[in-house]
Amino acid sequence: MKLKERADLYRMMLLIRRSEERLQKLFADGMIPGFLHLSIGQEAVPAGVSSALTEDDTVSSNHRGHGHTLAKGVDLNGFFAEILGKATGLCKGRGGSMHVADLSKGMLGANGIVAAGLPITTGSALAHKMQGKGNIAVVYFGDGALAEGVLHECLNIAKLWSLPILFVCENNGWSEFSPTERQLATSLDKLGKAFGITYKEVDGNIVDEVAGAAGKLITGMRKAASPAILECRTTRVRGHFEGDRQDYRDSDELAGLDARDPIRLAGETLREAGLTDEALAEIAADVEALIEAATEAAVAAPLPEAGDILADVYTRAEV
Repeated sequence: MKLKERADLYRMMLLIRRSEERLQKLFADGMIPGFLHLSIGQEAVPAGVSSALTEDDTVSSNHRGHGHTLAKGVDLNGFFAEILGKATGLCKGRGGSMHVADLSKGMLGANGIVAAGLPITTGSALAHKMQGKGNIAVVYFGDGALAEGVLHECLNIAKLWSLPILFVCENNGWSEFSPTERQLATSLDKLGKAFGITYKEVDGNIVDEVAGAAGKLITGMRKAASPAILECRTTRVRGHFEGDRQDYRDSDELAGLDARDPIRLAGETLREAGLTDEALAEIAADVEALIEAATEAAVAAPLPEAGDILADVYTRAEV
């Protein structure tokens, strides 16, 4: 992988991290309605996967979906405005953190229901196959979705119909407040084998590994439509939601999270490859400027009009 490509991956991870850190502060200040689920520590997964995607490929996300959304290339200003519930948001302020979508970028939306993005993406993959343009669909889900019946149904139909869908599991070891091993009697690699679906596991905190594996799987899917599974072992730094004190996690585990920080690891790799500290600082400054501008615009933006509450919900019948 070329140095510029690695630097671009680092920049995307930093954009996701700094955006969520800003959202964390805005939430603490009472400026964000509803809940907030942060993906801090998991930035390498969407950055790596999206590096192999085009604008015409489609993506479905979950409740921890800010990284997936930004990595797919949505407008940062519209993203911040949406989470703040403003009229200038990507969904006019009606979706918020857990339902951000932008079809113009192939972002089919985040979803607050565990595993609910899977059937949506399976349908999108079927559409891609029927159109025959070589596009693919990606669905992100956590290890908490592995025991949901809809996952098994989607794996089955994706294999039966040879659909171009990449199932990306962000396995951070926690299903809300419970360890993964208490939620599933089997494992994802065994499920893949049972359904005859190609399976690959990577260190989800090393962005080069994620990008390399995703790139190979997606290249193959474009040549011959078929499903594949990419399991990324990653780290959830924050709680299930903002305000979660994480009393259920071992203090030693929490203390060791920095050693697995994907951004720190990527920065070290870039330095070893020859990128200077000045260049890294320039990337950071550029990201901060973008986030500052997006925040200011979102805070200043108007709230949706109360009279528009039902707009775009029901189809208007033609008389």
